[in-house]
Formats: sequence, structure tokens, C-alpha cells
Amino acid sequence: MKLLHIDSSILGPHSVSRTLSSEIVARETALHPGIQVIYRDLANDKALHLSGAHMAAWQGGAVEDKVLGADLATGSAYLDELFAADVIVIGAPMYNFTIPSQLKAWIDRIVVAGKTFKYTDAGEVKSLLPPNKKVIIASSRGNVYTPGTPVAALEHHESYLKSVLSFIGLNDVTVVRAEGVAFGQEAKEAALAKARADILQLAS
Repeated sequence: MKLLHIDSSILGPHSVSRTLSSEIVARETALHPGIQVIYRDLANDKALHLSGAHMAAWQGGAVEDKVLGADLATGSAYLDELFAADVIVIGAPMYNFTIPSQLKAWIDRIVVAGKTFKYTDAGEVKSLLPPNKKVIIASSRGNVYTPGTPVAALEHHESYLKSVLSFIGLNDVTVVRAEGVAFGQEAKEAALAKARADILQLAS
């Protein structure tokens, strides 16, 4: 088995999502001894945002810029890692009501027509990924955005991630969430305790 571990927080050792994603990986490793872990730190080794030069290269244009060439190779590696992974763990903090831009850059490299999905003649979307992949999202949020809260309508974070993953056929998605972590140390510790209890409930 292979596990793809992705972190996207810019907070390093102070990151709640990084803490949770590493504990999820530890849990999955305990459940599946011998699982191979591939790690991507998108904050410290980030891909470029898409540009016209990327589009031209994908359409067969010559690639003369070394930086662009290296970045295109990174995007291809992202796809290879996604296809190979049986389990995908994504550390995803909320920044300004949505995901970090570096995580969006990763998504822009894996949601590619003809690679991870295609449209049928009837206009339906068909996934091109191998089936039965499992995704676990380590979600952290400063406020509380669950349904019924005053700011629930501003949540474009987990909902976006689940939607875009489902679009390419990744429907087995579990969210381990710590929210309200900006409400003080006691609230943060309570949120982490709940998330850790959820991690212990993860099954093979």
C-alpha cells in the first residue's frame, strides 16, 4: 500500500493541521504496517501557479524556460503520486474562508481533463483514477463554521475540497476537524482532543 501525505500550512511546527495530519499518518501506519509514505510539503516546496506558459506547454508548445520545465515535471509527479496512492492525507487549514493557495496549486495540477477525468459524449464526468482510494482531510479553522453557526455561510473550505475531490472520483472522504482554535488555549486544546479522538476511530 501507498499513502500520499500532503501538508499546506505556512505555520510550520505551530500548525494545527500539520499536527493532525502527522497523527493521522501515524494511525494509518499502525493500521497498515509496511505502508509506503510519500510526503509533499506544499508550503516549503510549492508549485507555481498556472500561467499561460503552462497552458501553451500542455498544448505542445516548446518549453525553453528551465523553471517552467522543472515546474511541469513537479506537476507530473503530483499526478503519478495521486494515481499510486491508496490513502491520501491532506493537511488543510482554512485561510480567509477557503484553502491555502498552495493547496489550490496542487489541485490545479491533479484536476486535469484527460488525466484524472473526462467528459462523456453525454456530458457526464467520468473519473480516470483507480477506484477505492481513501482520503482523510486534517482540517483546522480558527472560527466555528459548522452548519447553524453565524458564519457557516462563509465556509468554502471543507465543502470546496470535498466537491473537487468528488469531481475526480474521490468520494471516500473523511474529515478530521479542529475548529475554534483561535478562541484561546483552552478551546484549542479541546478542539485538538476531539480531533484526536476522531483519529483513534479511523478504521482500516
